[in-house]
Amino acid sequence: MACFAGRNTLGRAIALALALPLAATALNAQAQDAETTGTEGAKQLDSISVLGSRRVDRSSETSTPVPVDVIPMAEQAESGAQFDLAQSLQYAAPSFNSTRQTGADGADLVDGAALRGLGSDQTLVLVNGKRHHTVSLVNIYGARNRGNTGTDLNAIPLLAIDRVEVLRDGAAAQYGSDAIAGVMNIALKRRPGCEAVFGYGEYSRGDGENWLASSYCGVEFSMGGGLSVTGEWQDRGRSDRSEPKGSPRIIGDSEVQNRSLFLNGDLPLGEAADLYFTAGMQNRDASSAAFARGGIGSDDIPSRNSPAMYPDGFVPFIDGVLNDRYTIVGARGDVGNWHFDLSHTFGYNELRYQINGTLNASIANLDLLNGGAGISPTSFDAGGFSFQQNTTNLDVSRYFDSVLSGFNVAFGLEQREERYRIRAGEAGSYLDYDGAGVGGNPGSQGFPGFQPSDVTDSKRDSWAAYADVEIDFTERLMMAAAVRYEDYSDFGQTTNGKLAMAFRATDDLLLRGSVSTGFRAPSLQQKYFSSTITDFISGEPVDVVIASNGSALAQAAGIPNLTEETSTGATLGVTWTPRENLSLTLDAYRIDIDDRIVLSGDFDNTDPLIGPILDDLGVGLARFFFNSVDTRTQGVDLTVSHDMDLWGGKLKSYLGANYSKTEVTQVNTPPALAGREETLLSERDRLFVENGAPRSKAVLGFDYAYGAWEGGIKVIHFGEQTLGTFSGTAAGVPNQHYAAKTSADVSLGYNFSEKAKFTIGAANVFDVFPTRQNPDETDNGHVFESVQFGLNGAAYFARLWLKF
Repeated sequence: MACFAGRNTLGRAIALALALPLAATALNAQAQDAETTGTEGAKQLDSISVLGSRRVDRSSETSTPVPVDVIPMAEQAESGAQFDLAQSLQYAAPSFNSTRQTGADGADLVDGAALRGLGSDQTLVLVNGKRHHTVSLVNIYGARNRGNTGTDLNAIPLLAIDRVEVLRDGAAAQYGSDAIAGVMNIALKRRPGCEAVFGYGEYSRGDGENWLASSYCGVEFSMGGGLSVTGEWQDRGRSDRSEPKGSPRIIGDSEVQNRSLFLNGDLPLGEAADLYFTAGMQNRDASSAAFARGGIGSDDIPSRNSPAMYPDGFVPFIDGVLNDRYTIVGARGDVGNWHFDLSHTFGYNELRYQINGTLNASIANLDLLNGGAGISPTSFDAGGFSFQQNTTNLDVSRYFDSVLSGFNVAFGLEQREERYRIRAGEAGSYLDYDGAGVGGNPGSQGFPGFQPSDVTDSKRDSWAAYADVEIDFTERLMMAAAVRYEDYSDFGQTTNGKLAMAFRATDDLLLRGSVSTGFRAPSLQQKYFSSTITDFISGEPVDVVIASNGSALAQAAGIPNLTEETSTGATLGVTWTPRENLSLTLDAYRIDIDDRIVLSGDFDNTDPLIGPILDDLGVGLARFFFNSVDTRTQGVDLTVSHDMDLWGGKLKSYLGANYSKTEVTQVNTPPALAGREETLLSERDRLFVENGAPRSKAVLGFDYAYGAWEGGIKVIHFGEQTLGTFSGTAAGVPNQHYAAKTSADVSLGYNFSEKAKFTIGAANVFDVFPTRQNPDETDNGHVFESVQFGLNGAAYFARLWLKF
């Protein structure tokens, strides 16, 4: 009941935020009359500070010794074809990938996001420069980020964001765990003025309706500082691309309803310091369709269905209630020539499962055996999990303009506490009521609930110290170095370093490069997740147990305790700005990761170590998390931007391209499992690691403004992708090969005034779909997986942007 009360409170708060532009217009006008117009009055939150450097005065991504993309979000929020952050970045940043899943259980409810083809938990996400928490979900079945956790970018409304900075370089020595592939910093808006966006979209086949209402308002206080508030409501409908049309299976977007509220602001603390704060909260109701169960005449009766309840078969729905909370409170200022920043960040993510339109077949079968009709409840509380993170940071820095051509020193401390909990579902969601092997399978069909044996309340803490220097030897040569020490309560210590250099060969040409070591601590979700669930293998249901690391079953199978992933990385690149309106960056990179954590292959009941245990548990397969493989990722990033006057208007052009190849270089086999590398990492599981994203991606965009009219064309190319099959090439079944695909988004906008714009457009206008496959060999049982453009086809949209 407390959750529903909180949800109603959030709903009222968002309603207030959506109305805030009207109420605050007068206040904003008064603030402007008080000579606080524009953004000059805002201090740190409105200044440009490019990610990867701790110098507050470095403002150009073409002058940094490491590659950084700075992506303004105003256009995406006002007139973009995509309505959430993950999909917006998917079609804007070539090195970024986010796949909207279907048929992957909880992964259908949270879109994963990653850089450079690596896992979603190997990219660190910051908000206003502070570490953001990951989700409580760990992706399991059929997800492209299988075995990974990650950050839910869609918990942040687009309209609340000023820009997204993407550091395409390893940065664990600067920012700590998870920054192996790179770092993303989401900088929130904090400027005066009010605006609102209303959007609608749907797929060309008439489903997946998407409604959006979002409002932002920022005010400045007479004593200095200010506050911004963003509220958003989004309602996305379900889509269905199952074949044949009208079949009981549902394949497509899950239903999602988001209610979000974000605050961002600061207050002066005397002449030389500020108090700053950020708070974000989102409640999400989401619903994903599980695999269909057959009706009368199928093998699912009586094991997974009751003819008295669903004679024609049924589709269970995995419904999730997600709550996400995030706060930052800090103080920053100057003591003499030293700048300090002391902050505390709190993050919380919770996912609770309610399985609807289902049954417990063992309850129905027991009812039938007792003379009843064969009836079971149709809805079950299946339990859930949560993740909480508290981080305290102290950062100190100083710039010496009298040392050489400039010298910046920074150092700091960080203390972090994390907590992961699994809550059991109600008894009917997991118990076997008619006895083992009698007829009806236990638990709620679609997603059996978490059992008491799965329950955990696990914690860990860590602390870190870092030092960071940047030296401008001359106006043309600079060097940056960083070192970071971290101590974790559950696996020990790690020290990492980074060295970067940049040389301006000419006024237009900058050569840059870096080398670094990094690490990623095993997530508590990977260490302690435990569940028994039904997976569909070649279209056939199989009960699978995922045992927590360190459990009796994992130990019996010979699985060692998890430890950190370690990495070494290098980047070498060039930036070229021959004209003020033209810039180019080209960066090659290599990332070697040792002891990468993945989800193992299948241990079945023929296993010499745990086969009898699986028989006693009544499950067919077991899987485990462990430091399974070493990988090598190599690639290149290219960006080109240009703007010019054309035919009386303004043309802006952008090209971004990424090529990345990941290879498993070694399978780390525990002594007890020597010679069983195929069980630990089958060909299918290896391809999850190597081909979680297409190897190449390119975005070519043109935006043209002429008078009150604005038009945009964005061409998106996804390269080929190869995924495994259940049968495997050893059985003569070829892998899933997805050919390269290219499509485009188009838009046309009209500015009624400087304060009102209406935009219409289409996404995937060529209605492109992935290459068709054998549905018996795909993870989601469909004719293609959730890859490249997804599987919904063309979509149309309209947006209205208003400024107050």
